[in-house]
Amino acid sequence: MTPSNASAVQTQDSAAAEEVREPVPLDEPRDGVPLVINTASGLRRAAAALAAGTGPAAVDAERASGFRYGQRAFLVQVRREGAGTWLVDPEPFPDLVPLNDALSGVEWILHASTQDLPCLAEVGMRPDRLFDTELAARLAGLPRVGLAAVVESLLGLRLAKEHSAADWSTRPLPEPWLRYAALDVEVLAELRTELVRLLEDSGKLGFAEEEFEAIRSAPPAGPKTDPWRRTSGLHQLRDRRHLEAVRLLWEEREALAENRDVAPGRLIPDSALVAAAKAMPVSVPALLKTPGFHGRAAAKEAPRWLRCLAAARTATDLPPLHLPSSSPPPPRVWAEKDPAAAARLNTAKPRIARAAEALDMPTENLLTPDYLRRICWRPPTPIDPDTVAATLASLGARPWQVRVAAPVLTVAFLDPDPA
Repeated sequence: MTPSNASAVQTQDSAAAEEVREPVPLDEPRDGVPLVINTASGLRRAAAALAAGTGPAAVDAERASGFRYGQRAFLVQVRREGAGTWLVDPEPFPDLVPLNDALSGVEWILHASTQDLPCLAEVGMRPDRLFDTELAARLAGLPRVGLAAVVESLLGLRLAKEHSAADWSTRPLPEPWLRYAALDVEVLAELRTELVRLLEDSGKLGFAEEEFEAIRSAPPAGPKTDPWRRTSGLHQLRDRRHLEAVRLLWEEREALAENRDVAPGRLIPDSALVAAAKAMPVSVPALLKTPGFHGRAAAKEAPRWLRCLAAARTATDLPPLHLPSSSPPPPRVWAEKDPAAAARLNTAKPRIARAAEALDMPTENLLTPDYLRRICWRPPTPIDPDTVAATLASLGARPWQVRVAAPVLTVAFLDPDPA
């Protein structure tokens, strides 16, 4: 074999090795597993260290979804260059404002920030600037955007996620859980650097910055109308009295869950509420024999549930089967209800998808599907680039989305494809 051939084979072998190289397990924080801060003096130390740090701050929060009532944070993790990683238990404190003040003006890096920002706000922590690594990965066109997948793809590290669904209200928190929590913020700063590079190279960093600011500055979600209507399986009921039974059972379960600080579904699941409402039993034995009625509080609190069913039987002000809605009807009925709207949607939807594909991002990140349906169902009058852009902006589309989508929609509306 000639030297040149040997060199070529060596190069191929190196490339092949590069392709099959296994990710390096990330199983130990570089500074060790931090102690949990749960005293006022410890909180002051954490705040002082973070204030003295440099660069952005990696932030995460752990909840006890499915175990405790509500979505409050039971552990907050913050890491910043020069300050190390801090794990803070919010439960002993009225709030974590000292941490928030220490990070004033600092960019926060979170993964899937919309999941954690509400519970962080509950403890007085609100970023002045935001970088969301999950959303950045979507806009960059990565095929998988979970934290472990993005870390593996961009940093070549394997991040374990085995404790993501743990009961973080457990005290004391087990050491393996604390290691997992610390690792969640260990490499977010490095991940941000790689994502910024990808976004800059593809000309999409400005898109991402608009998205981050929209999330950061969004007002808190208001109370939902008739939250009991989100009960799983409610669509099975076609009788208003049965709906009233679900409403009363749901509200009773909610009050009991809040009082006991336990997730409502751990008392009795949604399916049990629907089963009881369908059957409308009149005695405790009949209730407990109802198929599908079960749960840890099914028998112990049976008289409580039975009182709800009795009240539903005699109620006179029954809830409507459906709430009035300003949303467009389901697209499957558009052709019958409004053929022109159906033509607009059938033309615009694939064109928006192609525009998103050209930008190498998911279609829903270019234009929220609800916005697309709404503007197709009731377009502006007259239809021109300015009115379409104004309508998209009024729906909540960001400026970059308006710039890309408005021309596509305008042409689609003025000259829809034949049915």
